[in-house]
Amino acid sequence: MSDHILSAVDITMRFPGVAALSNVSLDVRAGEVHAICGENGAGKSTLMNVLSGVHPAGSFDGTIRFDGRDVLFRSLRESEAEGIVVIHQELALVPQLSIAENIHLGNEITRGGLIDWEQTALRAAELLARVGLDENPLTPVGELGIGGQQLIAIARALAKNVRLLILDEPTAALTDSDSERLLAIIEQLRSQGITCIVISHKLREVLRIADTITVLRDGTTIETMRADNPETDENHIIRAMVGRDLDSLFPPREPDIGEEVFRVENWTVHHSADRRRTVVDDVSLSVRAGEIIGLAGLMGSGRTALAMSIFGRSAGSAISGTAYKRGERIDLRSVSQAIEHGIAYATEDRRQFGLNLIGDIQANVSAAAITRLSHAGIVDHFREHKVADAYRYKLNIKTPNVAAITGDLSGGNQQKVVLSKWMFTNPDVLILDEPTRGIDVGAKYEIYGIINELAAQGRAIIVISSELPEVIGLSDRIYAFRGGRITAEVDRADATQDLLMRYLTAES
Repeated sequence: MSDHILSAVDITMRFPGVAALSNVSLDVRAGEVHAICGENGAGKSTLMNVLSGVHPAGSFDGTIRFDGRDVLFRSLRESEAEGIVVIHQELALVPQLSIAENIHLGNEITRGGLIDWEQTALRAAELLARVGLDENPLTPVGELGIGGQQLIAIARALAKNVRLLILDEPTAALTDSDSERLLAIIEQLRSQGITCIVISHKLREVLRIADTITVLRDGTTIETMRADNPETDENHIIRAMVGRDLDSLFPPREPDIGEEVFRVENWTVHHSADRRRTVVDDVSLSVRAGEIIGLAGLMGSGRTALAMSIFGRSAGSAISGTAYKRGERIDLRSVSQAIEHGIAYATEDRRQFGLNLIGDIQANVSAAAITRLSHAGIVDHFREHKVADAYRYKLNIKTPNVAAITGDLSGGNQQKVVLSKWMFTNPDVLILDEPTRGIDVGAKYEIYGIINELAAQGRAIIVISSELPEVIGLSDRIYAFRGGRITAEVDRADATQDLLMRYLTAES
């Protein structure tokens, strides 16, 4: 009997106008952690949807074998009945319901036709202990951070007697400490005989946690490699993913920095729900034409609160301080005022706040400056199409046309749509919050090139990133944040990860 718990043989999946998967094959050994790597749009999510029955049998060609026999999953429920559970990047949890209710949602413990709430809570407590989460099962899930919510999703999978757990970008939105905690849980599951498939762009984590790595590119299987092979390293994986060597993860750039464009002084922001709590504390910073400054900090350090409060008071309360544009004081009391003053903000959560996922690319690109394309309240859709199509070409958005639904694009292409939207407003100051979160290395390189080009045009760029190599690789100057305050300002030439981490964890 084969030691493979799962085999996918010659899987081909077509959507109108595109082959998402072409003769993809995959073998997963029982009890291993098997990583799937590839650029956005490589077919990773489509393959997982095929394996789990989201794309039902009959909608694709090829064979799936689970536990030594051919299977025909017609729904997610059927694959879960066999012990295959998928945890998507966008967690399917209900914030208003308790931890216990979420763990057993769709898998309720009943007695006499009614939910047995006592057993539900007791079983939830056992599962929480198993994933190392010290929380009351009656706590609403919405009160937990994203790291805790990821563990709840794993606990829910364990409640379904999972044998094969598929995790899609499980650490994409986590802090370093939460990521370590989650990776330790995956290692623990492996020791208990539970097989895991992990989709991830974080290659260091892949090399640490995986036993086997399969790379997809353009909907085909490129290579499967053992992680313990001496030849398997980040460069090898990147070369397989993008089809070429990336000699440097960051495009070359010669800064041409001019006069100061934007400055805030003594900027203070209080929490939206609790005005006694200060989230940005007396911050002063500046950015010049053609300059890229980085804001480095751990989760909750105040970087996003600062950016959103600058952008028309989109977050926070009792905001005080002064903003200057080219030396003149400006008022930023609303988003429209911020845009009028040439300030743009690309949010860290592009799917929830940055895009209309059910709208087409054309409508998303024009959304922030629609008045430039309208007369007497009527939008000139011909001009709108031309503008969006120009950005599609300029930013290499991989789609046949701008009538495509934005939610159907890969993460990297969605991020390019976000950038197109704000570029169309012709900003002088562009704030980019986690601009490459959940994006593969190839798409990152393209995004970095776009950022560099915007700086070369004389725009002032502020980049917020939780990845210190990214902050160092992009920035001319770096502000280190901790507890809502700036703890240091570091020039690019002096910046190292060790130095920045000391400033990010400094007490003063």
